[in-house]
Amino acid sequence: MNQKAKNRSLQFFGKSNYTWMLVGAALILIGMLLMAGGKSADPNVFNTDEVYSFRRITLAPIVIIAGFIVEIFAIFKKA
Repeated sequence: MNQKAKNRSLQFFGKSNYTWMLVGAALILIGMLLMAGGKSADPNVFNTDEVYSFRRITLAPIVIIAGFIVEIFAIFKKA
């Protein structure tokens, strides 16, 4: 067995796998940041428009799930 084949057998993921993993992690992080925030100036007032906004209830979970799908793709992609 030559050196290149030996190194390839010890390496689980290739460069493209790690790139896709970073993209997936970035999507998950962006989704978490979209979901965060919204501190109210007055803690006694509950602002339903801010808490139940499209960004937090719909967009952020879709971005997070997309990040997990990219992570699964990165793991199963052939190196």
